[in-house]
Amino acid sequence: MGKIKGFKEIDRIDEKYLPVRDRLKNYKEFTVTTKKTDLENQSARCMDCGVPFCHSGCPLGNLIPDFNDLVYNKKWKEALDVLHSTNNFPEFTGRLCPAPCEASCVLGIIDPPVSIELIEKSIIEEGFKNNWIKPVKPKSRTGKKIAIIGSGPAGLAASQQLNSVGHNIVVFERDNKIGGLLRYGIPDFKLEKNIIDRRVKILKEEGIEFKCDVNIGEDISINELQKKFDAILISTGSTKKRFLNIPGNDLHGVEQAMDFLTHNNKYVDNQINSHLDRFNAKEKNVIVIGGGDTGSDCIGTSNRHGASSVINFELSNKPSKKRKSSNPWPYWPFTLKTTSSHQEGVSREWSILTKKFIGDKHNNLIGLQTVNVEVDITTGEFNEIPNSEKIWDCDMVILALGFTGPEEDLPNMLKVDIDNRGNISSNSDYQTKKNNIFTAGDCRRGQSLIVWAISEGREASYYIDKYLMGKSNLPRKSSHGDL
Repeated sequence: MGKIKGFKEIDRIDEKYLPVRDRLKNYKEFTVTTKKTDLENQSARCMDCGVPFCHSGCPLGNLIPDFNDLVYNKKWKEALDVLHSTNNFPEFTGRLCPAPCEASCVLGIIDPPVSIELIEKSIIEEGFKNNWIKPVKPKSRTGKKIAIIGSGPAGLAASQQLNSVGHNIVVFERDNKIGGLLRYGIPDFKLEKNIIDRRVKILKEEGIEFKCDVNIGEDISINELQKKFDAILISTGSTKKRFLNIPGNDLHGVEQAMDFLTHNNKYVDNQINSHLDRFNAKEKNVIVIGGGDTGSDCIGTSNRHGASSVINFELSNKPSKKRKSSNPWPYWPFTLKTTSSHQEGVSREWSILTKKFIGDKHNNLIGLQTVNVEVDITTGEFNEIPNSEKIWDCDMVILALGFTGPEEDLPNMLKVDIDNRGNISSNSDYQTKKNNIFTAGDCRRGQSLIVWAISEGREASYYIDKYLMGKSNLPRKSSHGDL
């Protein structure tokens, strides 16, 4: 452990932000770098708890007490090695993960948990700052070729793992740049895209080949794909958007969150010169329907556009600020979450159901109608409250309702099955009904967290390597959360 009784002497620290008035002027990240001495002190709070529940809380099984101890003892390079042993991309998770490890931190029973995510992010940034992170090329090649379809976190993690043992990897991406949801779904104020670029540069130097603007079945035929490659990994994510099937959903002004965010990211990247009016929230009254991280990203983006007002609708009840007895530690806390985007300006409305969108004679959105709801605690159903209807004026509605599964064109072309949840079907070895075709990430497990995507990519790589070589020495996480 770090400092004996350090958890009794030192308080939790949180990452600091630039003032709202400053960060709304651009799309850059707005966190303030934490002093190394403060991080070393924070690592001392790791309390030698005996059973580190943070391991099981983390889908990657990160060795959190180990790197905390190393940071406390100022051994940052060694801490980086420990972190990289389980996590290919701490620079992504350190910015985007909701930190289930912190929710499982034993210290969290009595005090605020250790600032694990901040320490993780700081370790990786210290590594890049000191040029400790260098390409690691395999000593020899196996002659086996693997096609990875999709360059999100699952595909990237699998590509690095499989390349490390000498397989020849080609990553196919239908967009014009690598990164998937990281590139086009996450706003730059949460993840500047040079962070992706610097990692992709390393992956290329390690020998991984990337091919963008490639649609499987069009730019390369299924027959050619199957002839050229010994194994195929489908890691295309969950991209079928959930719609709101109510009157007026085809009005001009009703937009999908991912269309809105992708357009804005391309604008920030100078791929387009100006906003299309349909995706421009400037001087508009915006309502974001959906209270998750994507909804939060739409709020932050709308405020940077200069929206006149931003309102966020959430179907569920407003959560409590503290855990309820039915939601004990170490489970994920269903408590009120306030993000940096919420702090930038939004009115949050709870227990509210949208009934219809209202348009003018030109088919333009001018408002919507809602009703308040309450949850039936026995059935979990939402029941409308009589006489609670309300009309809201708005010029733009953004639907942040999540995704229902992967697009089915590719699975159909490869003749693999879709399960009853709408995801690509596989066995416990990440293998589809076709022995040489595997799947990982959101397209396999459903819409989930980036940390789960990386974990899935790592796990799938183990089974692909084992399929090709008869055995594998790649690391994997057991079902108990231990390595």
